[in-house]
Amino acid sequence: MENVIAAAQAIYTDDQRMLLENFRKMAEAEFAPLTEKYEALGHPPDADTLKGLFAKVEEFGLISGLIPEEDGGAGMDRMSYGILYEELARIWPDLAIAVLIQGHAAFALSLLGSPAQKEIYLKPLLRSERIACTCISEPEVGSNVREVKCRAAREGEKIFISGQKLWISNGAQSDFAIVVCNLDGGISMVIVDRDAGKYESRELRKLGLVGASTCELFFDRAETTSDHVLGQPGGGLFQTLKLFESARVFVGLTSIGIGQAALECAVTYAKDRHQHGKPIAGHQLIQGYLADMATQLDAARLLCQRGLQLLELGVRCDTQTSMAKWYATEMAVEITGKAVQIHGGNGITKEFPVERHFRNAKVMPIPDGTTEIQKLVIGRNLTGVGAF
Repeated sequence: MENVIAAAQAIYTDDQRMLLENFRKMAEAEFAPLTEKYEALGHPPDADTLKGLFAKVEEFGLISGLIPEEDGGAGMDRMSYGILYEELARIWPDLAIAVLIQGHAAFALSLLGSPAQKEIYLKPLLRSERIACTCISEPEVGSNVREVKCRAAREGEKIFISGQKLWISNGAQSDFAIVVCNLDGGISMVIVDRDAGKYESRELRKLGLVGASTCELFFDRAETTSDHVLGQPGGGLFQTLKLFESARVFVGLTSIGIGQAALECAVTYAKDRHQHGKPIAGHQLIQGYLADMATQLDAARLLCQRGLQLLELGVRCDTQTSMAKWYATEMAVEITGKAVQIHGGNGITKEFPVERHFRNAKVMPIPDGTTEIQKLVIGRNLTGVGAF
C-alpha cells in the first residue's frame, strides 16, 4: 500500500510532499482522536472549540490558503491546498466540511468584499475569531439559485431579510451569514450579523458526518444595512454559480479522503483476516474488490486535480468540476461499500471504522448539487439545451 501511495504522490513537488507529511503528522496526532470523540457524541463541536480547530488548521493555511497575500491570505496554489484538504478529509471529514465553508466564505469576501467588509469580516475569519456560514439552499429550492424565495426589503438604509434556509453548514456556530436572497428585483448576497440580525438556527441530525454542523436557519426580518450587500447588487446569481465551481471540487476531495480511509482499512483487514488457511487478501474476489477501489479512487482524484488546475488558470470549468463532484462522490459510496463487504459481519459494526466511512460517503452525493444536477449541468453544456 505504501508503494502505491508513494507512486500516486510522485507527481507532487518536493515542497508539496514535505507540506503533506508535516500536516499528516499533526492531523493524525491531534484530529484523529477527535474523530472518534465527536462520532460518539453525535454532534459537532461548539463555536469556541471550532474556532480553536480552525486556528490549528490555519497554521498550514487551510482557512486562508485561497486568499491572496494582499488580503492577508496564504496565497497557496490550488493544487497544494487541495492536497492538504484531501488529507484532512481522510482523517476527519467532519472538520474538513467546516473548513471548506469557512475557507470559501473567506474567499467570497476577498473576491467580492469592499475594504470595509474585508476589515470587519474577512480579517476576523482569517484570525479564527469569527465563524461564517453561506446560505443558498431552501426547503423548496435546491440547486436552482434563480428560484430562491428568501426576500430582502429596503427601509431607508436598513435591509430586512425574511425566509428560511436549509442544509447550512456551520449554521449553529456562525457569527454571521452570507445570505443569497431577492433584493430590488434581483438576486444578491447580503451579510447578516447574528447578534444584530438575530437569525435562529436548528441543528439537523444526519446519517453521517455527525460531527459537522448542518442546520435550518430562520430569518424573521433579520436586520442588516445597505453596506452589507456583498459584491454587485443583483449579481448574486453569477457570484453563487462561480463559487459552486470551486466548492464542488472540494466536495469531491472530501469524498476522496473518505474513500482513501476506507481503502486503507480494507487493505489492512484483508491482510490480517485469515480464512481457509490464508489471508483473505490471497483470494481472487478480494483482490478484485481492492483493484476496483484503488482504480476508482485514482480516477476520482485525477478528475478533482484537473478541476483544481483549471480553477488555478481562471478559466470556466463548470463542466469539469461537475464531472469531478458527481464521479468522486458516487465512487466513494461504491468504495466504502466494498470496504464494508470485505470486512464481512465486522463491517456493519461500530467496532470497525468502515461503517462510519460508508455512512459519511453516502451523504456526499447530495450537497452542492446532487449527482443528477451535476449530470444536467454537463448535459446542458454539451448540448446548449437546458433541462432545468
